[in-house]
Amino acid sequence: MDAVNPATNERIDTYEEDSQAAVEQALADATDAFESWREVSLRERQELLASAGEVLRDRTRELAEVMTREMGKPITQAESEVQKCAWVCDHYAEFADAYLAPDHHPSPPEATVKTRYDPLGPVLAVMPWNYPFWQVFRFAAPSLTAGNVGLLKHASNVPGCAKAIEDVFREAGYPDGAFQSLLVSSDRVDDVLGDERVRAATLTGSGPAGRAVASTAGEHLKKTVLELGGSDPFVVLDDADVDAAAETGAWARNMNGGQSCIAAKRFIVHDAVYDAFLDAFLDEVESLTVGDPMDEATEVGPQASQSLLEDLHEQVEASVDAGATVLSGGEPLDREGAFYPPTVLTDVPEGCPADSEELFGPVASVFRVENEDAAVEKANDTRFGLGASIWTEDRDRGERVAARIDAGCTYVNQLTKSDPRVPFGGVKDSGYGRELSGAGIREFVNRKTVWIE
Repeated sequence: MDAVNPATNERIDTYEEDSQAAVEQALADATDAFESWREVSLRERQELLASAGEVLRDRTRELAEVMTREMGKPITQAESEVQKCAWVCDHYAEFADAYLAPDHHPSPPEATVKTRYDPLGPVLAVMPWNYPFWQVFRFAAPSLTAGNVGLLKHASNVPGCAKAIEDVFREAGYPDGAFQSLLVSSDRVDDVLGDERVRAATLTGSGPAGRAVASTAGEHLKKTVLELGGSDPFVVLDDADVDAAAETGAWARNMNGGQSCIAAKRFIVHDAVYDAFLDAFLDEVESLTVGDPMDEATEVGPQASQSLLEDLHEQVEASVDAGATVLSGGEPLDREGAFYPPTVLTDVPEGCPADSEELFGPVASVFRVENEDAAVEKANDTRFGLGASIWTEDRDRGERVAARIDAGCTYVNQLTKSDPRVPFGGVKDSGYGRELSGAGIREFVNRKTVWIE
């Protein structure tokens, strides 16, 4: 596996793929580790997780640089990602015992009836490159603390991140086999997931990848959680603070080079404020600094690979051929590396890629609608349902509109984001299950009824 710096298209390092014997050993080690790890007290598991958070803080810059070199995330955003991973460790170190406390139920006299939350065993995590630390830690922090052990199959372009995460848990004091990284290609996932020692799986990634994992897991009757793509609407109503919406919207679309499932992608703007919003939005987008991701002044770095840039540009070209208008950007930058500029499209025809597909890069599609009902209809006119952002100065109106949006999470006067304190996940083609909060830590457990008389 080659790690390639997308800012220069130069190879950083080459990693040997794990042999079948190495994978077999990892599965055996995970199975053995689970038998002892499940007996470790919850309090001790929480203390180890707190230690992992400290390791992340102590090594923030070093770990951020691994991310930046391998997938091009601007260094300040990479540092924030490491800090967010420390936060999710802190969260479950503090609240896991409350989330996993047995539930007591009405029962006959002299009987005690409760639900316990016991671990399942080894859980396979198939993770993407775009948030190479956060996606892993939002699974690993709750799952390991619940008593499971983790097997990570990371994206093939971030092998250094995978090994660095494994090292964080080792340095924090986790026992051998509690968290292991498997350097294997995607075509070997089925064999790992089909192994009887793997009890469940979680995947963050594309729809096709999610369907493949769900199919294999279903064949073997194994629990899955899937967080898939998104085409998140950013709805600006007629009573919105236009300047605030434009400023936040530009960041919500272009953060991490636009490579986020929950990035704002379709900007649905009420006719009464459309012109004012578009002018302000263009100003904000065009003010963003594109450049070397190691430079702390950079706000938008490269796409994660040259092939991803080419795929994105094909979608833009197809949308323009169908009738969309490019107001800004729209062509790969003439410079070394996989750089695509922040781009704004208007007059986007129905059914073209910028309308109906997920554009995984810094390309915003802006739509004009006549009224609130039309905004809701357009927001829901997608096979995805991950997140949504709604802008209005009337909080009650914002809540009413949020209730009408088909999405796993809606934010009023805020960009869509994940937070350890609240459940995160999607509906429709954006997947199922929830991560984070109490809902997340209870996904990979045996909800065991215990009736005592």
